[in-house]
Amino acid sequence: MKRMLVILGSFALGFLNVGYVMAAAEAAGQTDSTSKAAIALAAGLAIGIAAFGAAMGQGRMAAAAMESIGRNPNSAEKIQVPMILGLAFIEALAIYALLIAFFLQGKV
Repeated sequence: MKRMLVILGSFALGFLNVGYVMAAAEAAGQTDSTSKAAIALAAGLAIGIAAFGAAMGQGRMAAAAMESIGRNPNSAEKIQVPMILGLAFIEALAIYALLIAFFLQGKV
């Protein structure tokens, strides 16, 4: 688990530099292929990581809700509304990432 966190952290730190590349390209007035490639990579990563996180969150939430309903079927009404609300919030985060990806693609 530690190894995976280190790997994911190093990828995240590596891709945080994309923002600096975009800012430097805009400040210099350059739009060379390297900055465009970095922007395209950032857009793809934004939606990819957000979709992965949303899918993992939704899967865990659904599994926990089904397990709790299986243990106590009478609590299904009390579990269903917060579960759907949580799923909507998780999906909203993925939609925000999609909007960010569209905005980044507009700069390419």
